[in-house]
Amino acid sequence: MDQLARRLGVPDALVIGLGSMLGAGVFVVFAPAAAAAGGAGLLAALALAGFIAFCNATSSARLAARYPESGGTYVYGRKRLGPFAGFLAGWGFVVGKTASCAAMALTIGAYLWPGQARPVAVAAVLAVTAVNLGGIARTAAATRVLVVAVLAVLALVAVTGVAAGDVQLDRLGAGGGSARGVLTAAGLLFFAFAGYARIATLGEEVRDPERTIPRAVPLALGVVLAVYLVLAVVAVGVLGADRLAASAAPLADVVTAAGLPGLAWVVRAGATVAVTGVLLSLLAGVGRTLLAMARRRDVPGALAAVHPVRQVPHRAELAVAAVVVVVVALGDVRGAIGFSSCTVLVYYAITNAAALTLGRDPARKLPVQLLAALGLVGCLLLAVNLPLASVLAGFGVLALGAAWYALRHQG
Repeated sequence: MDQLARRLGVPDALVIGLGSMLGAGVFVVFAPAAAAAGGAGLLAALALAGFIAFCNATSSARLAARYPESGGTYVYGRKRLGPFAGFLAGWGFVVGKTASCAAMALTIGAYLWPGQARPVAVAAVLAVTAVNLGGIARTAAATRVLVVAVLAVLALVAVTGVAAGDVQLDRLGAGGGSARGVLTAAGLLFFAFAGYARIATLGEEVRDPERTIPRAVPLALGVVLAVYLVLAVVAVGVLGADRLAASAAPLADVVTAAGLPGLAWVVRAGATVAVTGVLLSLLAGVGRTLLAMARRRDVPGALAAVHPVRQVPHRAELAVAAVVVVVVALGDVRGAIGFSSCTVLVYYAITNAAALTLGRDPARKLPVQLLAALGLVGCLLLAVNLPLASVLAGFGVLALGAAWYALRHQG
C-alpha cells in the first residue's frame, strides 16, 4: 500500500490548523450569526461553539495520536465503532467539506471581483490544487505565509477599531437573541472552528504523531478562539448588532466606521488571503479523507493512488477539485455554509462517540470522557438547530449515503 511521507512537525501542524480556521469565521459567518443571535447572543454563541470545538479537539487529538493515519474520523469510526460509522463520518466530511470548499472559493471571487465571482472562484480552486499537488511541505510553507499576512490584517482591524472607532461596550449587551437563536448562531460559527481537525486528517504525514497532534490541535484552537473573541467584541462594539447583521463585509465596515475608509482595501485583500489559506488546507484535508476511503474501497479504489515523487494523493485531490468547480458553478455561499456545518457536526458527533470507547486516560488531567460526552451531545444539538433548509439538506445527503452503503453491502 502506498504510504505518505512524515514531514510535518508541531510548528507546521499548528500553521496548517491556523490556516484552516482563520478567515472563515471572521470574513463570512459573523453577519448571519449576529442576525440569528443579536449582540450579546453572538458572544455567547461564539463561546459555545468554541467550547464544543474544544471538546471535539480533545477527542480528535486522542484518537489521532492512537491512529496516526490519513482520514481522521473515517478511520477512528471504523476502528472504534464499526465500518458503517466510519463510512458515515467519511461521507459527511467529504460531502460537507466539498461544499465548504465551494463556499470559500466563491468568497474569494466576491472579494476580488464581485462581477465575475464564479470565474475567479474556479481559478482559485485550480491554483490552490496546483499548490497542494506540489506536496504537503509546500502546502505548509504556503499556509505559513498566508497565516502571517492574515494575522497582520486582523490586528490592523482590531487596533483601528479600538484606537479610532467608537467602541461602545454597552452594545455587547444589546439585541440579545433567544436560546434557539444562540444555538443557531453557534452552529453557524462552528464552521469557523472546524479546521483544527485538518491536523488530524494529515496524521500520516506528521512526525512523532503521539506528541505532535495533541499539542498542535488545542494550541491552534486556542489561538483562533482568542482572535475571534477580540474581533467579535470590536465588531459589535463599533457597529452594533443590527448593522453587523446587515453587513456584507463586517471588518471592512469596522475600519470605515472608524473613519479610515482608505484601509478598507487592505481588509478586503486580507480577506482574500485568509480565505485562500482556508481553501488551501481544506482541499488537502478532503483529498486525504477520500484517499483513506478509497484504500478501503468505500469509494473507487483508483483514488487511493499516491504520487511516487510528490507523495500526495493526486487522484483524490483532482477528483475533489473537479467536484468543487461544479458546485462553484451552481452553488450559493450561505447555503453551502449551513449544509457544511450540519454534516460536519455529525462527523464530530461520531468523533466523540469513538473517543468515548477509549476509556479514561490517567496521563491527562482533563476529564476527557466528560468532554467527549459533552461534545457528542453538543454537536447533535447544534446540528438540529441550524436553519431548516440546512438540516433537511444535510441529513438528507447523509441518508442517501447510508442507503448507498446498505445496498453495496447487501448479502
